[in-house]
Amino acid sequence: MAAAVMVHLFRGPYVTQGTRRVEVPEASKRLLAFVALHRRRLERRFAAGHLWPCADDARAAANLRSTLWRLRRIGVDLISADKWSLALRPEVLVDIEVAGDWAGRLIDGSAGTEDLVLHPWWTEALDLLPGWYEDWAIGERERLRQRTLHALEALSRRFAALGRCAEAVETALAVVGADPLRESAQRALIDARLAHGDDVAARRGYELYRELLGRELGLAPAADLLPRTA
Repeated sequence: MAAAVMVHLFRGPYVTQGTRRVEVPEASKRLLAFVALHRRRLERRFAAGHLWPCADDARAAANLRSTLWRLRRIGVDLISADKWSLALRPEVLVDIEVAGDWAGRLIDGSAGTEDLVLHPWWTEALDLLPGWYEDWAIGERERLRQRTLHALEALSRRFAALGRCAEAVETALAVVGADPLRESAQRALIDARLAHGDDVAARRGYELYRELLGRELGLAPAADLLPRTA
C-alpha cells in the first residue's frame, strides 16, 4: 500500500509522503498552493494568469511549464497536467481540507468524541500562508480564519456542556485572543466561566470587553451578553 501523500500549507508549503518530509522548491510553492486551494481542474491559462499577472500570456505559460518541471523533480506525483489543464491528484490530501472538515463537524453539530480537541495547528489556521498578498491567498486566509474561529466557539460550548469547563475556558480564550472585538467569542468565554462557577471572572471579562468595544468602536455590548445571574 502506497504511503499517503499530503500537501501542508500550514507552515509550508511542503509535502509529506508517509513519515517522510519532502521540501518544495521555492519557485514552485505558489503553484502548489494555488492548485491545492482550488482543488478542481484548472485551465493552465487561468493558473498562469493568476500566478504571473504581470507577464504576457506567452511568458506566463513558459513560467508555468518550468515551475511544473521543478515540482516534478521532488519525486512525488502531486499534479496531473495535460496540454490544457492541471489539478491536484485526487489521492493527494491537503492539511487545510482536514482542518476544514474538522471545523465543519463542530459547526454543524456532528463532531464525534475524537473531534473534541484543541489542535496544535489552530493558530496556523488563523493566518494561512502569512506574507502572501495575492488576492487568492488573502481570500482563502480570511475564509479559513472565520471558519476556525466559529469552530473554536462551538468547541468551547461542547466542552462546557460536557462539564469540561477548564477546556471550555481555554478554548474560548484562544478565540478572544485572536479577535478581542468578536462578541460571539466573548459570549463563549463568559458562558464557559459561568459554567466553571467563576462568576467574578465572567463579570470582569464582560466589563473589560464593554470598555474595549466603547473605546474602539463607540458601541455597547448586546444587552443579553452577561446573564442577570452573573
